Amino acid sequence: MKAASNYLHRLALATAALALTVSAAQAVTLDEIKERGQIRIAVANEIPYGFVDPTGETKGVGPDVAKAVIERLGLDPANIDWVVTNFSSLIPGLQANRFDMTASEMAIRPERCEQVIYSEPNTSYGEGLLVAAGNPKDLHAYSDFAEGDGKVAVMAGADQLQMLQALGVPQQNIVTIASNADAISTVANGRADAYAATGLTASELASKSDNVELAADFQDPVIDGTEVRSWGGFNFNADSTELRDAFNIELAAFKKTDEWRSILESYGFTPEDIEKSFDHTTEELCAGP
Repeated sequence: MKAASNYLHRLALATAALALTVSAAQAVTLDEIKERGQIRIAVANEIPYGFVDPTGETKGVGPDVAKAVIERLGLDPANIDWVVTNFSSLIPGLQANRFDMTASEMAIRPERCEQVIYSEPNTSYGEGLLVAAGNPKDLHAYSDFAEGDGKVAVMAGADQLQMLQALGVPQQNIVTIASNADAISTVANGRADAYAATGLTASELASKSDNVELAADFQDPVIDGTEVRSWGGFNFNADSTELRDAFNIELAAFKKTDEWRSILESYGFTPEDIEKSFDHTTEELCAGP
C-alpha cells in the first residue's frame, strides 16, 4: 500500500507539473510574437465590430484599432494572421491558444473576465431590435417577449441572451442562431419575430434587405434599475498578461488621437458612444454592478 501511495503521490506531482507547463505554454509575450513575426487575431465576422469584406480584407472598429495599436507595438499590421470564427468560439479559441487575441469588441462581462483577460474598453454601444418589414408585431423592446408566444432570436454566446432572461423572457420564446449572417432570413422567414442585437449590428443588418428593418422608437432594456449599455474590448488568453499590458499602454495613447475617433465614427458610433467609452475601466466592468 505504501508503494502504491508513493506512486500516486509522484503521479500527482507530475500531473501538476504538466499543468503548469501547459499553462506557461499558453502565455504569449510580445517578444515571442515579434520573434515569430506574426500575431494571430480572431474576429467573429460581425459588422461593424470585426469582419472580412467581399475582397477578403479584414475591417471593423476592432481590427482597424488593433492594426494601429499593433503598429505602435513595433509589429507590421500586414503580418497579422486574421482568424474568422463564430462568436461563441472566441473565448474557447483563446483558451486553446488557437489565436493570440480577439478584435471583435466583445462586451466586458464579469463571467467572461473569469475565463479570459481584457484590454481597457475601446468602445461603448447600446441595443437594438431587427424586425420584419413594417414591424407587423409592433415590437419596440426586448421586454415585449416576456409574455405571449412571440419569438426573439439571439446569436449563440451573445450578451442578449442574459438580457432577455433578466427581463423574464421564457426560454421557449428565444431562438438561438449561429451567427449574424442567419439573422435576416430567420426574421424574414418567420422563424423568429425579431433579432436582438446591438443597435449598430441591427442597423447594419436592416440596410442589407428590404424584408427587415430596425425597430423604431426602440426602448433600451432596463435591468435592476439601470439602462443597459455595453463596453467592448480586446481579449487575451488569461496567461498573456504581459501582452495585454503592453497593448493597453498603446491603446490608451491611441485613444487620445483624432485617428481613433475617426475610426469609430466611420463605423457608425455616435459622439455619445465615443465619449461613454471612457466611463468605466475594465476592472470596474469585471467587478460587475
